[in-house]
Amino acid sequence: MFLGVDGGGTKTAFALIDSEGIVLARHQESSAYYLEVGMAGVAAMLTRGCDALFAAARVTSADITFAFFGLPAYGEDRVIQPQLDALPRAVLGHGRYLCGNDMVCSWAGSLACADGISVIAGTGSMAYGELAGRQARAGGWGELFSDEGSAHWIARAGLGLFSRMSDGRAPRGPLHKLVRERLALQEDLDLCQVVYGQMNGERSRIAALSRLVSEAAAQGDSQAQAIIDAAATELVALVDAVRSALGVADGQGLAVSYTGGLFGEDGPLQAPFANALAARGPSYRLAPPRLAPVLGAALYAARSAGTPLSAAALERLAN
Repeated sequence: MFLGVDGGGTKTAFALIDSEGIVLARHQESSAYYLEVGMAGVAAMLTRGCDALFAAARVTSADITFAFFGLPAYGEDRVIQPQLDALPRAVLGHGRYLCGNDMVCSWAGSLACADGISVIAGTGSMAYGELAGRQARAGGWGELFSDEGSAHWIARAGLGLFSRMSDGRAPRGPLHKLVRERLALQEDLDLCQVVYGQMNGERSRIAALSRLVSEAAAQGDSQAQAIIDAAATELVALVDAVRSALGVADGQGLAVSYTGGLFGEDGPLQAPFANALAARGPSYRLAPPRLAPVLGAALYAARSAGTPLSAAALERLAN
């Protein structure tokens, strides 16, 4: 059986599957973003999650053939990476696992480990693709100066727009009233206390404010809609960058899929992203995600063990 762990900035998903493509158990925990919750926090969360998962499936860690742990910010700090690599051993008690960036989970799930590019747009953002054994990524440099098109990026742009609406640099639209009401601001400047004080600038809490931007856009706020459209454009730019890095020939069509909360049922990016991608012509074909990222992680674990799932097992997993 194969263990998949899809770590995220807001939540972490766990799944256990067998070689026939049957899901034996699933579980969900909190953030795996060590820059926010600390290394000890990630370790404790992984232990809780695996313990709950194994208990639900009535197995032990010794029964795991192979595991893949996709962790946010993995590979972005060579000093920290050995600590991240060691975390699963403490949980499993053996070394039959690999660690990687959570972008791999999204790609493996959305495209079922087939060639193509997957875009992630959740708390953060990035794109990752594989083609004929080659690998490439773009974006995902962190919320301070990157993560374009992500929920954090949209929220930051929305807060900036609110400030301009407040002091007269932009005409007031529905976003202004929404922010005041939802954050219970007595005065507009109270936003500073909420963001820097109550929220302490926490990445996930700031990212959650992106919902106000999408809601304002749905109410006809053209300036909020412009932020959503700009986010979609940024995500397509990530796709273009990965395509170039993979050395895709001109005119060759490539599958592009997506994951993350901004592409969910009530997410604001699905239609704008599809439109922006279609504007590139036949270079891309949009492919709805086949599997959730956590199942992609388990699928990647099976492939990494040298025992990829059969077509029949993959179909069973997808269904």
